[in-house]
Amino acid sequence: MHKLFNKISVKEQKRLLKLLETSILSYPKNTAILSVSNDNVIGVVLEGKAQIIRTDYNGNRTIIEELEEESVFGTTISSLSSDECEIITKENTKVLIIDYDLIIKKENTNYAYYNQFIKNLLNITTEIIEEKNDRIEILTKKSIRDKLLEYFNIYSKKHGSKIIYLPFSFTDLSDYLAVDRSAMSRELKNLKEEGFIETKDRKITLLYR
Repeated sequence: MHKLFNKISVKEQKRLLKLLETSILSYPKNTAILSVSNDNVIGVVLEGKAQIIRTDYNGNRTIIEELEEESVFGTTISSLSSDECEIITKENTKVLIIDYDLIIKKENTNYAYYNQFIKNLLNITTEIIEEKNDRIEILTKKSIRDKLLEYFNIYSKKHGSKIIYLPFSFTDLSDYLAVDRSAMSRELKNLKEEGFIETKDRKITLLYR
């Protein structure tokens, strides 16, 4: 069961989805999801993967957020206020769409399952804010090495392991860290030669404390 529907029975989930007039949309790989500048919605990734990507006026691409199964995104809780941002699918993806204006209708508070839904949504929003704070912590590091080590450190603490399985390619990692791909590869090689890490494909083992 998706955490958005935590403590809500299957029967109540059906009532909730009807109350909120939800819809399910399917998108093929490498397709833009919605029109982020116009659609005031909450989206839930039911299947597949996508990324929130920002492309600046120079064409530089930065991954703002990685969206996997059960991820929640929206114009009110994600970095989607800018026309420079878009959501691109990484594989075939199915999304549950909820109109934000229907979420905030006062009369819906008469239903206990709706109030639980709002509580769940707020908890998820808090998690998203924490992830954004982690991202800020990474991006404020001045050197590529420090950005990499901070990313590894946050990932290791979050998953309770010194073994990291990158959720995306090294090209995407460079976009996520907002650094040059070649320069990042050199730094990863340096960290490996200096005994900080071991690497095998997308698996990275941290050797430092």
